[in-house]
Amino acid sequence: MIKLAPFIEPRKADPRFASPMRFQMLINGQSVDAASGETLKRESPAYEGVIVSEIPNGSAADSERAILAARRAFDEGPWPRMSGADRAKRIERLGELIHAHREELALIECLEVGKTLEQARGEMNYSAELWSYAAGHARGLEGESHNDFGPGALGLMLRQPIGVVGIVTPWNFPLLIGSERVPWAIGAGCCVVVKPSEFTSGSTIRMAEMAREAGIPDGVINVVTGYGNPVGQLFAEHPACDMINFTGSFRVGQIVGGLAAARIKRVGLELGGKGPAIVFADANRDAAADTIARSIFGGQGQACISNSRMIVQREVKDAVLERLIHIASNVRVGDPLDPATQIGAMIHRPHLEKVEHYVGEGIRDGAGLVVGGRRLGNSGNYFAPTIFAEAGPDMSITRDEIFGPVLAVQTFDTAEEAIRLANDTNYGLSANVWTNDLGKAVQTIRAVRAGRTWINGAGTGGPEMGISGFRQSGMGRELGRHGFDEYSTLKNVYIVLQQGGSWV
Repeated sequence: MIKLAPFIEPRKADPRFASPMRFQMLINGQSVDAASGETLKRESPAYEGVIVSEIPNGSAADSERAILAARRAFDEGPWPRMSGADRAKRIERLGELIHAHREELALIECLEVGKTLEQARGEMNYSAELWSYAAGHARGLEGESHNDFGPGALGLMLRQPIGVVGIVTPWNFPLLIGSERVPWAIGAGCCVVVKPSEFTSGSTIRMAEMAREAGIPDGVINVVTGYGNPVGQLFAEHPACDMINFTGSFRVGQIVGGLAAARIKRVGLELGGKGPAIVFADANRDAAADTIARSIFGGQGQACISNSRMIVQREVKDAVLERLIHIASNVRVGDPLDPATQIGAMIHRPHLEKVEHYVGEGIRDGAGLVVGGRRLGNSGNYFAPTIFAEAGPDMSITRDEIFGPVLAVQTFDTAEEAIRLANDTNYGLSANVWTNDLGKAVQTIRAVRAGRTWINGAGTGGPEMGISGFRQSGMGRELGRHGFDEYSTLKNVYIVLQQGGSWV
């Protein structure tokens, strides 16, 4: 019989979701409903039948109103003309407010996303750190000078903000991913319109409301809510929007990129992943298994940088797999508000069914299901941590981004084979290598084509380190000093200091 993780039944009633949270969009510093008056209700992914929030169902007209507000704020307002120090003070203050309201924000994300309250708390703390780092760097942005044209000229390369940026964020880490983008964009002097997922808009709206208290001028940060088409799509189509940054699926990223390309508009994309963890025989096996398990099972595997593939050296496969099975069989899944819970719910029923479909394909393909493989509980969207021990390179569970708590295990004999298996994917977002041989670790990670990589770790890091993707995992850079380049443009200024003689 296949083992299943223990399940903590979701509570039937809790005063924290006795009535739905109601949010409004933020346009030009004003909290507003959709022009149509329509709203969208969010049913909790964890507590079946419980409506936890309600947001405006925006339209293209609402999106245009926000874009034009950002346009006016950029063209006529003080923000792009402020000193870097003045912008930095306000960005820093907003980070402080996020930290001060971390319990409120964590509860919003717990209820809307289905993640555990403890996980959400950690993400709110890190989001505040992102704002703090961006604030410190925003006052040190620089261009270039060229003093080698002789006595008659001086050259400058001026860094300037790109303009109005439309930012579309996903449902899995709404505030955190927004905080990886918004402070860098406004730190560069841009004005933004953010379209969070229609499932998880609450924390982003609260962040924009806090911007007013932080002293950020009206129109610099706007939030519109509703469906990607038409609300977010307009960011790629509208001439008043200079750039679109999209985080989400490869399929939608293709659409966004095509729309932006047709208008010669800058685009940043962070898309899917199929992250490999390469485990060599000399690795710390328990540490590798524990970290890989946390990566793929924590948050129900709903992270683009999850370790969804483990590529393990043949002679230690059984030992590492035994530890992984033990973890998957004992980690506690269930009620996100219960302090004992380690893994919460999946985002909604259609996604749960999609994961279920992939698991069924893995079973039919003979991938060797050793733990999990089915739903947990009688209500809510819960799925057991799942491991396939014999995943072939052409199976859908090995090739496709499932975005669920499903680990596909492959084996290798040589480092060259491990690298080939790791790179045998359309994606290139994340990867990690486990070994106690530093030379082997560095040579392997150099050869793996992925933008975010680790040696003997996964998922950790800081705002100082830029992030990116290879191939179908996207384009552009976020975080670190390179993140400001994403939202900046350079202007060539050639200064003539000495006039030449008469031409005629």
